[in-house]
Amino acid sequence: MAADEEEATVSLVDVLEEDEELENEASAVLGGSNSEQCSYPEGYVKRQALYACNTCTPKGGEAAGICLACSYKCHEGHELFELYTKRNFRCDCGNSKFKELQCKFYPEKEQVNSENQYSHNFFGLYCTCNRPYPDPEDQVEDEMIQCIICEDWLHGRHLGCLVPDCLELQEMVCQSCMNTNPFLWSYAAHLTVCGVAKGSPGKAEGELKKEEYSEEERRGGTEEASTSLLSREEKEKAPNVPSCKRSRQEMEGGCRLKELQAIGQERVQSGAVFWPSAWRSKLCPCVNCKKSYAAAGVSFLVDESDTVLAYENKGKSSEQEQEGHDPLMSALDNLNRVQQLEIIHEYNDMKTELKDFLQRFAAEGKVVTPEDIRQFFEQQQSRKRRRANAGQFYCS
Repeated sequence: MAADEEEATVSLVDVLEEDEELENEASAVLGGSNSEQCSYPEGYVKRQALYACNTCTPKGGEAAGICLACSYKCHEGHELFELYTKRNFRCDCGNSKFKELQCKFYPEKEQVNSENQYSHNFFGLYCTCNRPYPDPEDQVEDEMIQCIICEDWLHGRHLGCLVPDCLELQEMVCQSCMNTNPFLWSYAAHLTVCGVAKGSPGKAEGELKKEEYSEEERRGGTEEASTSLLSREEKEKAPNVPSCKRSRQEMEGGCRLKELQAIGQERVQSGAVFWPSAWRSKLCPCVNCKKSYAAAGVSFLVDESDTVLAYENKGKSSEQEQEGHDPLMSALDNLNRVQQLEIIHEYNDMKTELKDFLQRFAAEGKVVTPEDIRQFFEQQQSRKRRRANAGQFYCS
């Protein structure tokens, strides 16, 4: 019996820790966005969580994106496509693209947001294969990876290159964006390890054979390449020098891109490219290069705060500041065995009822709002009070 109780207690801790991990992942994406107010007054937000409404703007019409708050308040019960995050976007909810819907936060909006960028993602389609995700017709297990330039999501098998073992510290630029911005190939030759799959893009997937690399090349190659780039300049720089001072020194020394091109190191210009951590800081900051970035619409590449990782860290930090330490996890360690078992039974009952409650929303395709969750827990409290009152009456 004691063994069973101990196993149940550990199981509860495991469940709470798993829930905490899921909450942290959600906070990374949503924590940096406001769930209470439409982001429209902020203008073109540097990065935010976005959704597209298939109910209001279906395929065949005009693409439109809505902010997190509008997905809850203005599009409750609608079929939504989750777009993860996009950069420099202004909420479209209620503008001319929505024929009969007005934004409940800001009804008076400009007819269009001319600086917004759209893609097939806004109609629930992704990758070069132009398929939905999840795809009911695709039986192949494959991860989706976002290109940091076009921000489309692509299947790993459609990238035309080897996917590194550790994706968390790397950013990916798809082949199309590499070709649109050919200067990146010069940096790729020095910063990355070529992992292009053999075979042309026109061949069937089964005919493609990946090049063989040792574990040292796959895991450590990009790091070694990044540290060797322009070693002369790196040695001249003092550690922890402010970026503005570094930029001035680099500009006085000439154009970093031209220096790389003069070296003449080349790599196969095919397939997507995975970049090592802090690779953006290696891009040339000279005046001419900055003009080129602006003309190509990729000035964000030299902005370290543009990265998804920076946005996620911001979301996690703000969430931690608001909530602080989880009191439930702390209190659990201070309870005796009987109290822990009582909590287990209460938790299991609530878990079952919450699952049934949420399944109704999933079956009807509705978005769960904060108000729905509040009503659920109010019903739980009401039932608990009725059980307590019934027990007092019985004892008397």
